[in-house]
Amino acid sequence: MLIIAAAAVIGLMNRQLIGDHIRVASFEPSDRIEQILDDLKLTERGKTIFLASRPTVDGSQYFNKQCADVEHSEDGHVLGCFSHNRIRLFDVTDERIGGIVEVTAAHELLHAAYARLRPGERDALQSELQRAFDELSREDPSLAERMEVYEHLPPAAYANELHSVLGTEVRSLPSGLERHYARYFTDRDLLLDRFDAFHAVFTDLEAQASALDAEMTTLRADIERRNLEYEAAVGLFNADAAEFSERNNRFEFSGNVAEFDRIKAELRDRRDALEATLSQLQADIEYYNSLRDQLRDLGQVSTELDDKMNSSLAPLGDTPE
Repeated sequence: MLIIAAAAVIGLMNRQLIGDHIRVASFEPSDRIEQILDDLKLTERGKTIFLASRPTVDGSQYFNKQCADVEHSEDGHVLGCFSHNRIRLFDVTDERIGGIVEVTAAHELLHAAYARLRPGERDALQSELQRAFDELSREDPSLAERMEVYEHLPPAAYANELHSVLGTEVRSLPSGLERHYARYFTDRDLLLDRFDAFHAVFTDLEAQASALDAEMTTLRADIERRNLEYEAAVGLFNADAAEFSERNNRFEFSGNVAEFDRIKAELRDRRDALEATLSQLQADIEYYNSLRDQLRDLGQVSTELDDKMNSSLAPLGDTPE
């Protein structure tokens, strides 16, 4: 009975392997897929799974139809999917985030690989993935935040996503997981370099925007405080100058020229100080406006990149397969 059960398992494994090779043999990858395949540096096993998934790259809205059944968060864009045993990729061509298609392809490849694991192997891997995540997320809160988008999924589907995220976005993993991912990638560090490069574009934009916003908040409060002080000082100066003029009109200084000269010089110094204060306020306001322009430009770049990843804004298309 055990021999028969073992033979059945081996038969299922061979059937999957044979089926993959048949699909690979009957699939003609596009030049873009060939380029992605070369960039991913896959093992033979990884190449077979990737090509057996008959991957496509589409830069049109037809991609949305291909991945219509994929759940995603409202604040994110679907850049790829593994649906109906097919890998679908959205073609993001902006050089500023080069590598995003390749990392997405690796992410979807790992979904395809996960689907091919035996139930017992998948259960053991799920436990290992969860242990690694629990430890890593304590040291890196951004990883926990990254996985929040999948919290609504059932445990099995969550583990599937965690398998793809850890494999393509986390550099240092427990040795058991490194051996697991080495089944599919000959150089996972190269993949992580690509992820870090395009991810840094977004994190740098966010960091610059946060720094500008903080500086603007502090500067604005300082300008408003100093402007109130300036207006109060101007009011007092005008009152003192008016009083001096009235006293002079009443000839109060006709017998005391020294006092006239003293008050006049004092008012002149106060006026000069007020003009210097106003000049500095105007300079700081101009600087504040330049910061606002920088923040607006960063927002424009962020919007441009977001639009490049938004398949809903892609040209219309209905690519036959």
